[in-house]
Amino acid sequence: MNTLVSHDIEAYAQAHSVPESDLCHALREETQRCMEAPQMMVGPLEGAFLRMMTQLVQATSVLEIGMFTGYSALCFAEALPADGTVITCEVDEESAALARRYFARSPIGKKIEVRMGPALETMRGLKGPFDLIFVDADKINYVNYYRRALDLLAPQGVILIDNVLWDGNVLKQPPPDEKTAAIQELNRTVSSDPRVSAVLVTIRDGVLVVRRRHSCNASGSWKT
Repeated sequence: MNTLVSHDIEAYAQAHSVPESDLCHALREETQRCMEAPQMMVGPLEGAFLRMMTQLVQATSVLEIGMFTGYSALCFAEALPADGTVITCEVDEESAALARRYFARSPIGKKIEVRMGPALETMRGLKGPFDLIFVDADKINYVNYYRRALDLLAPQGVILIDNVLWDGNVLKQPPPDEKTAAIQELNRTVSSDPRVSAVLVTIRDGVLVVRRRHSCNASGSWKT
């Protein structure tokens, strides 16, 4: 993955953000050393962003669509309270084996439940609600993940969707491939959905932050 921000700026931002834990650092290094596509892992800066978002929404339940080697799942678990839970979905056994090994190295790993199999099938079997839902899986299904995630989202919850700038390819018309087209469709779908408010944050490869719209009723209280 090409960076949309210069390496110097990325390093500066990382140096002035909450540092990654020793466990996350060790996992990141092994992922970069041993996995074929280490760029699929969120980096330290985005990991800090995920931890911050978890704390800001005061999440106790997180659903992750696409675990890879578990870096982001660890970030969520580190930010959750002692009774918090992360359900994370993955299809690749090799990635999951590495993730489980690192989860077992810390008590916080007990907060994480790995669900193997196609994520949409897993999501259909979940009832929710989840305070935070992170989507970082196959791009072709992004719109489907978003629609189901909205069904599972707690009233005050947040959906985070990764890679929504796709190396800048979202600017290309016509889209050069199916994945780019799917991400463009996702961005259009969310921005035109009257049920939600969204902001696209240009961190790393782009993160779409989505929450339900709230309105003020006649009594002056806020409702979804």
